[in-house]
Amino acid sequence: MKRTTLSLIAGATALAAVTGFASLSAPDGAAAPRAAAPTRLPVERAGLACPVPSTSEVAETLYTSYTPLSGGGTAPAKGGTGGADKPAATAQLRPAASTSTSGGTAKGGKKAKPPKAPATVTAPGKPVTAEANGPAAPALAGAASGILAPGWTVQQTTVVPAGGARGLLGLSCGAPDTDFWFPAASTAKERQDYVHLTNPDDTAAVADIELYGPEGVLKSQFTEGIPVPARSTVPVLLSTLTGEAAQQSVTVHVTTRSGRVGAAIASADEKLGSDWIAPSADPASTAVLPGIPADATSVRLVAFVPGEDDADLKIQLVTQSGTIVPASARSLHVKSGMTAAVDLPDLTRGEVGSLMLSPSDPKKAAPVVAALRVVRGKGDDTEVAFVPATGAVSARATVADNRAKGTTLALTAVGAAAQVKVTASAGSGGGTPVTKTVTVKEGTTTAVPDLVPEGLKGSYALTVEPVSGGKVYAARTLAVPLDGTPMFTVQTFVDDRGTVEVPSARQDLGVLD
Repeated sequence: MKRTTLSLIAGATALAAVTGFASLSAPDGAAAPRAAAPTRLPVERAGLACPVPSTSEVAETLYTSYTPLSGGGTAPAKGGTGGADKPAATAQLRPAASTSTSGGTAKGGKKAKPPKAPATVTAPGKPVTAEANGPAAPALAGAASGILAPGWTVQQTTVVPAGGARGLLGLSCGAPDTDFWFPAASTAKERQDYVHLTNPDDTAAVADIELYGPEGVLKSQFTEGIPVPARSTVPVLLSTLTGEAAQQSVTVHVTTRSGRVGAAIASADEKLGSDWIAPSADPASTAVLPGIPADATSVRLVAFVPGEDDADLKIQLVTQSGTIVPASARSLHVKSGMTAAVDLPDLTRGEVGSLMLSPSDPKKAAPVVAALRVVRGKGDDTEVAFVPATGAVSARATVADNRAKGTTLALTAVGAAAQVKVTASAGSGGGTPVTKTVTVKEGTTTAVPDLVPEGLKGSYALTVEPVSGGKVYAARTLAVPLDGTPMFTVQTFVDDRGTVEVPSARQDLGVLD
């Protein structure tokens, strides 16, 4: 459980203790009224951090900033102004200063120039885009407030047509936190994996980085007490952190001693291509990795157990027709504190699918983190993407920057059949939003490749909201072919936490007796 969540629980517990004391101290022995149930209210502020998009001279980056509509509407709402007693709603990103460490620095060496304001959202329901080309585009950090805060998301999509970092790199900019897991990283010679630490706050943060290979923790240097100054970003090359032999599959654990950071790993493979590795969901005994493209030519599963017990995992592929056990690997044994990996050739066989990991023996469940390295294409025309384990969409989740062609939404229901509402927003340049209710059968994956706003101009956002039934996991694949290379990226849908539970309180002077 993350520290921010623990803080909220601690605060709620303290409030509950005071409320309980008041009820026990009611005057004249009268029973105090029962406390009202907590209510859920929209968040009033949300923060995001976007790492440096690329160090390539030929990189082309598109930022898409978007806040979904609340209340199920499809028409963009008016916003941007506050009432008489409320400040105007804002959603702004600003450049973060680049800071080097002894563990590696970003390439280029040029002074960063801010892109055109990529976060000037003025109303929910319509995306706003901006471009930033070349290696000078900086990391960004910022916040949204008021009606623009609930569900605010920023997508960073970069095309690098040539060079060692060739590929389509996509990332949903992450909320700052204190604890991140990254399976599927690497220190191999053909890989250049940089972990980007971005501090969006006005106070400095201090971070630690731990690396785990197939034999356990890797002896590291320069990984403890990494300073991340206020409103700055620090890129660290993983292969420089350890003197041990290069490892094909490594799990990276980023924590903070003080403050909080946004974290993501930029991975470039000189043969396969490049993309971002987003954090895995928090350790859990069951993991779902959704949205494996139908034409994947290579899939590699990487898992890690952070606890004291080993994990024996059952591997299942959730397809459009049902759940099956892959012929290439039926199970995976993961030792405590060690990274395990297995290749899954010919996995999807022409169908969009999702991978599910569960305990082989439910009585011996151990929490794991996991991610997939997915390859499309063959020979010199290959491209790579990474799919981390993700949580179910509990209330609402959004992925921005979708295109009229090349966007496929994958929805997976593993415990029971489910219905979800999917909304394609208005386009950044125009268009009418469209909403569709999709039924996902139990133990299947449903592909939605054709939900596009009417009269679309520009890019649009996809928002998923559960309606009824069991848990649903979602991912979006964006394919942008270039000169015969099947460039693509996959982003999972992470619940936007657009509302927060607020305990109800009442005045009771009996507590003073």
